[in-house]
Amino acid sequence: MRTAVTVAQLRRARASLPAPVGFVPTMGALHAGHLSLVERARRECAGVIASVFVNPLQFGPAEDFDRYPRSLEADSSALERAGVDVLFAPSRDEMYPPDAQTRVAPGPLAAHLEGERRPGFFGGVATVVLKLFDAVAPDVAYFGQKDAQQLAVVRRMVRDLDLPIRVEGCATVREPDGLALSSRNAYLDAMQRREAVRLYDALRRIASALAEGQRDVDAAVAQAEAMLPPLKMDYLAVVDPAAFEPLHAAPPNADLLVVGAAFDGPTRLIDNVEVHTP
Repeated sequence: MRTAVTVAQLRRARASLPAPVGFVPTMGALHAGHLSLVERARRECAGVIASVFVNPLQFGPAEDFDRYPRSLEADSSALERAGVDVLFAPSRDEMYPPDAQTRVAPGPLAAHLEGERRPGFFGGVATVVLKLFDAVAPDVAYFGQKDAQQLAVVRRMVRDLDLPIRVEGCATVREPDGLALSSRNAYLDAMQRREAVRLYDALRRIASALAEGQRDVDAAVAQAEAMLPPLKMDYLAVVDPAAFEPLHAAPPNADLLVVGAAFDGPTRLIDNVEVHTP
């Protein structure tokens, strides 16, 4: 595995890879969920590039940029074992020179839920992903379904900007009790870890109600909200994955997403569950 720390080095390494090239962007602190994306890219593509970059643009001023887990040496070893051909691990100045001014402004798809709770988050995500796509020039890019609204924003950006890239969403990888894998799970103490699965359980409760024919989304959400404590709810919602605007009534014969975020102590968890209504 070759490691590139500048865009110029990356482009030289990319030029020698056979097509198609798959790309897995990450912020590091890798776990089995990240590696499942790499494994899929390795199965489907002749060349594989992964990136590790903790993107400052997607952290708010009161968020955890400074303490976000960083483990580049361990991440590099894991990516090499998984068969990555090129690792791109740029510095902050490489990605954002001090005089950089341009940012991507996502549209209405980014206005609700995560976009409302974390102002500027999706603009930061879209900007770094566009820069990475330009540097890597992948044929296929792989993202986890756990960050469903992020995946939708990236897909929309690719479509709107006519980027010649196929974006693949990959199933969420979970612990045996159902907790979605996340780098931020490292923040949880033993008791918080036991309680963390309550978010997933609440989402499944809503999905079950809708799958059984309940149309009143607000009632289903209220019942599930009672399952969360001691977690503190940020939001529970049901959305059309094409719009990510919270619904109050579930339409018939529709593929929907039940999405949620909650605080487990100071740690913010997010998750989602798919449901088809009868």
